[in-house]
Amino acid sequence: MNDFWENASILYKRVVFSGMALLGVGILLSIVANLAHVTWLLWASMAIIGLGLVTHLVGLGIRSRDTRRRLRAQRATQNPAQKSPRSR
Repeated sequence: MNDFWENASILYKRVVFSGMALLGVGILLSIVANLAHVTWLLWASMAIIGLGLVTHLVGLGIRSRDTRRRLRAQRATQNPAQKSPRSR
């Protein structure tokens, strides 16, 4: 099997890059807010970091969903006569 990134869906890649971008922007804003002693910017940066973490977790969910679908499709092609345990 190839590297997961090569087989990853476009949705997964977009969500992961969005999460990384939000985390990066949030960290930069946090540094600027601490150096400039701007409280409102510090709170905004923490919200952006939180949004980036949530986005990253959504990406993990998408990755696990894609993996389950891929494994289910592989099992169906390897054992076409065998029924899945859920269909009983």
